[in-house]
Amino acid sequence: MTTTVQTDARALFQAAYENRYTWDENFPGYTADVTYRQGDKTYHAKCRINADFTFDVTDIEEGEGKKAIHGQVWEIAVHRVRRAFEETHGKNTFTLGATDPDGGVEILVGGKSEGDRYKVRNNEVSLVHRHIHGVVVTINTFSSHDTGNGYLSHRYDSIYSDPKTGAVKGARSEFEDLYEQIGGYYILTSRTITTEQHKSEFLFTNVQLLERV
Repeated sequence: MTTTVQTDARALFQAAYENRYTWDENFPGYTADVTYRQGDKTYHAKCRINADFTFDVTDIEEGEGKKAIHGQVWEIAVHRVRRAFEETHGKNTFTLGATDPDGGVEILVGGKSEGDRYKVRNNEVSLVHRHIHGVVVTINTFSSHDTGNGYLSHRYDSIYSDPKTGAVKGARSEFEDLYEQIGGYYILTSRTITTEQHKSEFLFTNVQLLERV
């Protein structure tokens, strides 16, 4: 019985994992102008994400503005990479947990990533609870974009906590992401991040795909 449950949990999670929108092997990369606003401060820069998912942030001085933009461009690139399920989760086991009233099914992870957990709803990962670099990050997704070729998160939040005590570290952040289809690829054009303390906005304009090599 346990084996069947594990297989069902794995199949359910794998299907949702593989339903994420990612850029394909023909992705050429792109450049964009970036505007970052927080409070009364506005920063401008340029970014370039290459076909191999390396990236640069230029035309801005070193400092908090460049650091914030660099962090967001890294997030964009790393989340559009397609990695095989076995490569990422091959050393994990999966069992079914509780089912929410909205149909979300909890997936409990054992093996290499023991202690992590997810929720899957409508063939999408709606909750991520992962141990990363000595902290636990919990991400709830409230709505998504259906690209017809996988989903992209639209509205979601994130909370960091202590893995031993569960105490929350820092403020809860709420995100809203907007995408445009450019040259056949969905590309982030706006990200708004709101906490109790402040609101940040990242705008990506003048998006130009690079020439395919």
